[in-house]
Amino acid sequence: MAMPRYTVWGIPGLPEIGAGDDLVALIAAAIDATVAEDADAALRDGDILVITSKIVSKAEGMQVPVADREKAITQDTVRIVAERVHPGGVTKIVETRHGLIMAAAGIDTSNVPDGLALRLPLDPDSSARALCAGLRQHFGVALGIIITDTLGRPWRVGQTDVAIGAAGIVVTDDLRGGVDANGRPLNVTITVLADELAGAADLVKGKASGIPVAVVRGLARLVTDMDAPGARTLVRSVDDDMFRFGSAEAYQLGYQAARAELREPPDHSESQPKRVKKD
Repeated sequence: MAMPRYTVWGIPGLPEIGAGDDLVALIAAAIDATVAEDADAALRDGDILVITSKIVSKAEGMQVPVADREKAITQDTVRIVAERVHPGGVTKIVETRHGLIMAAAGIDTSNVPDGLALRLPLDPDSSARALCAGLRQHFGVALGIIITDTLGRPWRVGQTDVAIGAAGIVVTDDLRGGVDANGRPLNVTITVLADELAGAADLVKGKASGIPVAVVRGLARLVTDMDAPGARTLVRSVDDDMFRFGSAEAYQLGYQAARAELREPPDHSESQPKRVKKD
């Protein structure tokens, strides 16, 4: 029996990306340069490219002046989930227009030129499809694309990379209806393959290495047609979200309910004391 394995490596050499840059051409050039030094790095059918959203946003012109960051956060926010005041200001955990729950709507200044902040791509799945189509055409192989960003998770310390866009790849493995290694039924298990790949790739990309693209090889079974569901399908529906309300929303709902209750006229029919008529 063959040992299951996959390999991951980063693609160095991409320049600083600016608005309007041809990301397909720049990524392809960086890969070609890597292949010139290591022939085994030549892309094959079934390879998966994992790309940080920062360079996608830069190429799509999603930069805003730092002075307009709060305005951009408001524009990209669907609802505020939680807020916390600290000495440096207020941290807001919000739901973005993409359905993601993130601090500051994912808008930050890391790995961005001074004076600028960077919004997420408008439609990460659409961006992934465009990159997938262009790179498949350039290299002549069937590739999968994942676009990633970093977020925190409730009850867990720190942050991890997750998939916010995907194309040409199976994003989940639905194991419901099957059995585990001991023959017990699996009723709720859905493995989020795209997020697992995002985290694996970040180990070779990192936040300070200047390597925004990684290649995953050995999981060709996950690469599929271009019309496969994207990462947007990973957002849990409202009906299935057991933790829909954050602290800010829970407080507001409770406050509104209390106000509504106080505005209702009291029922005096049985609570008022009876008057006794004096002679």
